[in-house]
Amino acid sequence: MDFPNAGPNTAGHNQWYPFMDRPLPEQVDGVLQNPPVVPLSNVSALPSSARYVVVGAGIHGLSTAYHLAMALERSGKGKGSDVVLIDKQGPGAGATGLACGCVRNLYMTGPLHSILRASVEVWESDPVNFGFQQVGYVSIGEENQTEDYIKLNQSQIDSGYPSDLYTGDDAHRFLTSIWPDFKTDKCDVVLHEHRSGYAGTHMVMWGLDQKCQQWGVQRVYGVEVTGYDMGSGNASSGAGGGVGGGSVKAVETTAGTITCDQVVIGAGAWTPRHWEWLGGPNTLDIVYPDGHIANDHAMWTYWRLLEGEVWMPPGVDYRTADGKDAPVLHVELMNTPVYGDDGEMIQDHVYTYTRYAAERVGAPGLQGGTIPIPIGDSAQVEPYGHLSDAYQADEWFPEYYCKTLGMLFKRFENLEPYFKQRRNGGIGAFTPDNVPIFDHVADNAFVIADSNHGFKMIGVGKLTADMLITGEMPWELTPFGFNRFAAGTTYGDRNSNCPWV
Repeated sequence: MDFPNAGPNTAGHNQWYPFMDRPLPEQVDGVLQNPPVVPLSNVSALPSSARYVVVGAGIHGLSTAYHLAMALERSGKGKGSDVVLIDKQGPGAGATGLACGCVRNLYMTGPLHSILRASVEVWESDPVNFGFQQVGYVSIGEENQTEDYIKLNQSQIDSGYPSDLYTGDDAHRFLTSIWPDFKTDKCDVVLHEHRSGYAGTHMVMWGLDQKCQQWGVQRVYGVEVTGYDMGSGNASSGAGGGVGGGSVKAVETTAGTITCDQVVIGAGAWTPRHWEWLGGPNTLDIVYPDGHIANDHAMWTYWRLLEGEVWMPPGVDYRTADGKDAPVLHVELMNTPVYGDDGEMIQDHVYTYTRYAAERVGAPGLQGGTIPIPIGDSAQVEPYGHLSDAYQADEWFPEYYCKTLGMLFKRFENLEPYFKQRRNGGIGAFTPDNVPIFDHVADNAFVIADSNHGFKMIGVGKLTADMLITGEMPWELTPFGFNRFAAGTTYGDRNSNCPWV
């Protein structure tokens, strides 16, 4: 199958899906489908019933299924085969398989720090099979973000996620101690997260899928969920009632119906569809902490992502001064414009993140991106990602990404010829305050709506499994209930151009 805009493929890899023998996309009813990122094996047929059904084989679905199966076996409360995982393609066919793979805790929404502490504990539990490179994470801001970084640093420390803060000349010395050629102008405040890093998105899908197999999860791939048979009343939900009321009697799929006791939905960009099927609202009135109300606000807003890759120029690397793999880098200079070769301003700010990404590029290289762009309250979800003509990265993005790195590193001043010209697309479904929702949408249906924060939050699956086993909502998840929008605890106080901060 031919694709437009394909750049040179010097490494000889399948540059669309460069991992093992992942097939090229196929068409189903005339729509291109992203294949799973790992070869499928030992796939189960859809059973007629199950205690637990997990929908979606991305980071959240696989993590939930694995941790739930393991907890059932170890606690003596059940078997791994009590868990059925359903996905219409297989592991990583959606957003997880395309993610940049950064693992970080840079959030101005304080309660998220504990979510990341729980998540890094999972990443650290098997870094080899999860492809986790714990190289650290360095975030840089201008003076206008100094107070935010001070609060952020203290919140991370309080949550058990230590980080170091540098300002002024100390910040400049710290940056040049890592990268001697780093240009420190306007880099006024720096946060260094020690436990963060990045992971190979395809590697973690392989690792989680293997763990699901080892613990006996019934992995039903190639089957699409098409709806839910909803009952009424208050079924036993383990931890709290639902947003929409009622309970799920059965999950309807292209392979038939499966009755179940509990459902967990980790559907990424497809979450709004499941939310509606389960009785969740399409609009809501949002109360903010200062008392103002946004009436009739859309429940979901879609954003399209701007990410890409570059090969390393000859003789150039992304190592530290002492020859080690460098930390992931995140820079937001809100008052510093970026200009193109023609002298025209591309954007009035710097916002860039980047990490070493040989496993994705197919050769020594970098992967990164910038702020996503809002689409609206509806979007064409399929075909997804790189396959969609509607949501490719803007024409200005390659120059912008390369220019921002050239503004920061002497070694990357002439990076644009090495940008990997290929299709780069993806969209996410964001919540009203751009912060995840972890809550029951029906009495026995728990939704992991990550607001496109998902990949790094591998620990949400473990926390969800704990909730299903104990019947108690983990305290880390409690701040992210749907009721926050009516209770006046809606999030949104962040000094950043980006919804992810």
